[in-house]
Order: sequence, then structure tokens, then C-alpha cells
Amino acid sequence: MPILTADSMEFFSRSPEQTRRLGMRLGALLLPGDLVFLSGNLGAGKTTFVQGVAQGWGSLDSVSSPTFVIVNLYRRTDGQTLAHLDAYRLVSAIEAEDLDLDALLARGPLLVEWAERIQAALPGDHLLITMRYQDEEARAMSFNPFGARYTHMLKQFRVQVLGG
Repeated sequence: MPILTADSMEFFSRSPEQTRRLGMRLGALLLPGDLVFLSGNLGAGKTTFVQGVAQGWGSLDSVSSPTFVIVNLYRRTDGQTLAHLDAYRLVSAIEAEDLDLDALLARGPLLVEWAERIQAALPGDHLLITMRYQDEEARAMSFNPFGARYTHMLKQFRVQVLGG
């Protein structure tokens, strides 16, 4: 788990609904080109969080784990797409480059599960969300920004979630 800094944030979700609501608040802040890394073992709540992100971003599409299809695209009425990539089955960053990540980022935000497997193919600036299973209902989440855009985004997110 990354070490928390002054710009970081930690949050404990007590239910799947709370995890989705947290995702909705982040989704409302995402812009085309934004990159979010989702880290955590199976069952950590990544897909539940992405369900909220997609809803908060404005997609009405159903969200599911892209483990077997690699990339799911969620649409919005303005033509933008939110891309949800699962890099678990990718062998290398070279394999990820075949997915045309630049085009995905140009069309909307990109959420990447297991991003550490393909990090060399991704831009360095991103928001890292590390999720940890606590018990059947609870999840611990840490939010770490890398780059000015994500430091600013996390400040906005903190105000929305914590009120200041």
C-alpha cells in the first residue's frame, strides 16, 4: 500500500452502497484524458466502485468487470466514453499498446484495474486508488494523486466527501 502524504486521502466504506456513492462523487469530477488506477485483490470492491464512478460520470450503461473482454466502454449522451480496462490478463505493456490507450483517453476518462502490469504503457500522471477488503461489508480505500491535475481533483473530491 502506498504511503499517505498530505495530498492523499484514506476512506473506510462500510457497505457496497457507500462504495458506490463514493465512486459517484469521483465520477462527477472526471474529464476526458483522466487516468485512474484501481489496485486491490479480487473482492476488494473495484467493480462496485466503478459502478458508482460510471453513474456519477453520467453513463446509464450497466457496469460489469472487464476481466475476460479486457475493456468495457460506458457511454454518455454527449458521445464521450468512460473506458474500464482490466489488465490482469495482459502479459506486458506492449500488449496494452495494441489497445490504443491514447484513443481511449481522448474519448473520455480511463479506469485501469491491475495497472501495475502495464504501467510502462500509461502516462505517469494519474490517481491511484488502493482498495482493501476489511470484512464482508467494509473496504478500506486510499487515494494517492500523481501530478497536479490529480492533486487538484483529490482536493475537490475531499471537499465533496468530507465537507472540507
